[in-house]
Amino acid sequence: MDSLPDAIVQYILSHLSNARDVAACNCVSKRWRESLTYLRSLYFPRNSFDSRPGSYSSDTVVWKMLSATACLEELVVYSPFTSAGLASWLSLVHSSLKDLELRMDNVMDYQACLDSPSKLDCIAAAKKLKSLKLWGVLMANPPKWDVFENLLCLEIVGARLEDPALSAALGACPNLTNLVLLGCEGVRSVSIELPYLEHCKLDFYGSGNCSLSLTCPQIELLEVQGCSWIRVRETSCLRNLSIANNAGRVYMVDFGKLSALESLSMRGVQWCWDAISKMLEWSNEVKHLYMKVEFTGDLEALLPFPEVDFVEFFNSHPKLQKFDIHGAMFAALCQKNSLKNVEPGFVIPCLEEVVVQVRSPLNAEQKMNTLESLLKYGKNLKKMVIRILQMKSSHSSTDEFFDEICRLKFMNRKIVRIE
Repeated sequence: MDSLPDAIVQYILSHLSNARDVAACNCVSKRWRESLTYLRSLYFPRNSFDSRPGSYSSDTVVWKMLSATACLEELVVYSPFTSAGLASWLSLVHSSLKDLELRMDNVMDYQACLDSPSKLDCIAAAKKLKSLKLWGVLMANPPKWDVFENLLCLEIVGARLEDPALSAALGACPNLTNLVLLGCEGVRSVSIELPYLEHCKLDFYGSGNCSLSLTCPQIELLEVQGCSWIRVRETSCLRNLSIANNAGRVYMVDFGKLSALESLSMRGVQWCWDAISKMLEWSNEVKHLYMKVEFTGDLEALLPFPEVDFVEFFNSHPKLQKFDIHGAMFAALCQKNSLKNVEPGFVIPCLEEVVVQVRSPLNAEQKMNTLESLLKYGKNLKKMVIRILQMKSSHSSTDEFFDEICRLKFMNRKIVRIE
């Protein structure tokens, strides 16, 4: 590198980001040290200061490195820091900083949340941010943020949030296009009104009884976990939708017409049947449908799904290409009357792939009829995967059912696979 022009050396070294690598290069020569000015990104891993010699604090070391840069655009800090340290860093780089990612480590420290300014409050200095990612944050009080006009992406992972604090934080980010809240605890009711939001992933940890109201006319992708009441009225752009509740029940869903929906996933232990039937009715244009709901029932009682007519279901979803069917929905399609009214000329026109999970030999004849009907009427079917899970029974019907599935595979070896 000694033979390269200064500009080339500066360009090469400007692509370093790990703080330890930068520090090592800083010691090579004056020429290399001067290249630190041109760094665009700095990343401080969790263990950055585990073996740090000297008397400088970690806050001071980060400050010294940042002070040597002229136009830093990205700062990622996973190592421990204080609110005073963060404030001093952002005072140096706020004019050029676009992407900020911080491991806050105060999710259990309520006193740190009361400090003034708190770590959250300090972020307000970086007014030109386009992306903000926070890990392990306690947001008990509304952060003292002005409006982040340029912020397009907000991610909060592993957090304890109070409803007013979350509402205030979202209100300070009116132009978001991407919102991610993962592993967030303490939220009871969420209302999101963001006119430009396109991608939204929400994962609320706890009892699963959160309510969500979302008004985002540009939303294209929505993933929700942990909500019992969901209202999303403007859905003309929504193409991918996933609703899950592993801890609680899904009582109510209220969507506009899902005319653009291509992929729908419904997961959970228990959904009210009204919620399931509405989602299936609204999503008649869907191409990929994933259903893994074990029970229905409006209250505490866990009930099986009512019978679902095979022909009516597929006639209502003519564009369906991939169908992942697990649990109670498969049993509902396998009821004895489901295949009694097959009209001449009936076909499943677009279905190409089916994944079925089978866990019980009960109603084996109806289940085999349903599997055979998928093969018979799915004229474009290229792949059927039958997953046999936890089928524990000493009854001879278990072996007979498994033999029938193996026979089906043998007769359709190019399409059927058993897992």
